Amino acid sequence: MTENTDIHRLLDEAFRGIAMTPDAQDLKEEVRANLMARAAELEAGGRTPADAAREAVAELGDVRDLLDESDAATSAPREDYAALQQRYRVKPKVGYVVRAVVWSLAAVVGIVLGVLGATGVLPLVVGPVIGLFGMASTALGLLVGDSLHQETTTNHPMPENRAGGFAGATFLASYGVAFGFLVAVGALPVWCVVFAALGVIASIILFAFLGASQTNRHKAWTRQALAREPANRFEREPETAARFGIYTVVIWLVTFAVIAALVFTVGWWWAPAAFAGGFALMMLVLARMLFAPKKS
Repeated sequence: MTENTDIHRLLDEAFRGIAMTPDAQDLKEEVRANLMARAAELEAGGRTPADAAREAVAELGDVRDLLDESDAATSAPREDYAALQQRYRVKPKVGYVVRAVVWSLAAVVGIVLGVLGATGVLPLVVGPVIGLFGMASTALGLLVGDSLHQETTTNHPMPENRAGGFAGATFLASYGVAFGFLVAVGALPVWCVVFAALGVIASIILFAFLGASQTNRHKAWTRQALAREPANRFEREPETAARFGIYTVVIWLVTFAVIAALVFTVGWWWAPAAFAGGFALMMLVLARMLFAPKKS
């Protein structure tokens, strides 16, 4: 995709009349990069380059407000992230809350009745059961897509087409899993597993594409706050990282010893369980050491 040259013109107009101090120039270049990414996303959603540029700049708002926020961030005492979230909190729209409740109920009803029908608890033939799972999958897709399309405290709303893509991927994944469940319980013949595989594979491909093409939706205050946040605990405390390395070596030495003992005693089929246990223990240690509460 070619570069959207309208962005440069509109950005110069937005900064017209503002003294170009070093801070203002830095902000302008940061905003330019974000606008280019946002305009590219809008063009991918079907906008013309000119419309995409105008919409991206309109979403930006008054650049003087951004300059005021930047000056306040450097001069005022730093607020913690929770306080900033409270200051910029966006309340969900009433219509979205109602839709989310309705679609959540539809998903729960479809899944519960579908499972009861597939297992023989309810006297339902396979056709209505598939329909119930279809209703649940549609509701889940709508719930995901609508949620992503909402503005949040920290993120700008996702474009409608992209949110629809996530909704479609969710529908394919959930419907594919539903077909797999019906085959597993014997409600459908084994060859129907093809439908399950096609749905899951298609959803994986769509999720991968959407994830790879995703651009930054974080609001300016969020990016500034995260830039001021200290590094993770391992970077702040090298001794903690060293301890984790020692613990990891010990965990895996013990795990492989247990695997060897199991293979030569009760059988090799217990080895995956021991490996999974060692991996789970390592992840628990990692979570405990990396995200431990700060000591006063």
